[in-house]
Amino acid sequence: MFNYIETLSPLHQALFVTTITWGMTALGAALVFTTKHMNQKMLDGMLGFAGGVMIAASFWSLLSPALEMAETHIFPAWIPVASGFLLGALFLWSIDKVIPHLHPNASILEAEGINPIRKKRSTLLVLAITLHNIPEGLAIGVAFGAVAAGFSSSSLTAAVVLGLGICIQNIPEGAAVSLPLRREGMSRRRSFFYGQLSGMVEPIAAMIGVLTVTFIQPLLPIALSFAAGAMIFVVSEEVIPGSQENGNNDLASLCLMVGFTMMMILDVAFG
Repeated sequence: MFNYIETLSPLHQALFVTTITWGMTALGAALVFTTKHMNQKMLDGMLGFAGGVMIAASFWSLLSPALEMAETHIFPAWIPVASGFLLGALFLWSIDKVIPHLHPNASILEAEGINPIRKKRSTLLVLAITLHNIPEGLAIGVAFGAVAAGFSSSSLTAAVVLGLGICIQNIPEGAAVSLPLRREGMSRRRSFFYGQLSGMVEPIAAMIGVLTVTFIQPLLPIALSFAAGAMIFVVSEEVIPGSQENGNNDLASLCLMVGFTMMMILDVAFG
């Protein structure tokens, strides 16, 4: 598969990889066909694992290359990287306030900024996971765009490894939508549909990321750190609280450590 990816243009590389990550979201959502009720401990552990993967990917695949690239600029390297990181978090925070959604694993009464009676839980959950997937798709697109720009600190292998890490953590995200919907009485098919739908935004965000860094290469360190900031905000605001609100704090924390370690090994060993 890697040899096939090498033959593609950067835009098609990002589109190909994010189509697979979308498929992994669908795979997680498909658990609704094999089980009626998923063990809450398992779901919390999967969310914790996803958080660990996202934290590790944010540093090794995004922030570290951004710092290396920024060293060639006339300004201190930390200025564009820190600025991009904070802008990424601010971007997700702004969307968080504007778009009503429901935190994964949360009760419908915890929906933000809306009257829960007038909104369907399915819409709120899909919006929540879709918000997660925006920075993930953007990160993959920016990573492939960096390779096309010819920066020595970026490599095709590292971009593929980033995509692999996001593939792994998209499985619990798909399950985090479809399984709660099934528990509330929605049909298996509709629960699966809404679960996989949340991953659709990743290919779109990836194409935006590739095009941005292709045409505005000096902004690449900011773009990489922007994606990292957005991902860290999602982990802090949604993933970690969602994994621990049911009392499985120790399990979720241990799974986060395992996810972080696995992504670190993938990135350092193969990236």
